[in-house]
Amino acid sequence: MQIVELDIKLPYDGRGKILGRLYEKVRGKIRDIHFFPPDAKGISEIRMEIVEDDAPRLLSELRKIIKDGKITFKVLSEA
Repeated sequence: MQIVELDIKLPYDGRGKILGRLYEKVRGKIRDIHFFPPDAKGISEIRMEIVEDDAPRLLSELRKIIKDGKITFKVLSEA
């Protein structure tokens, strides 16, 4: 069991469609989530902490969903 911080940057225009599909993947695993407003270039940021057993597998699934954005992750703790 790992606590992973995901930092997702994506265009503000298509954020609604992506958030619905993203929520299906991480439902019930979210510990904390923050939505940041778009910057001058129109890129918004979502930062969330989730509890996950297999973080690399989840990251590969999320990259299939988020094609126009950028995802980074950091393992905060392991149990």
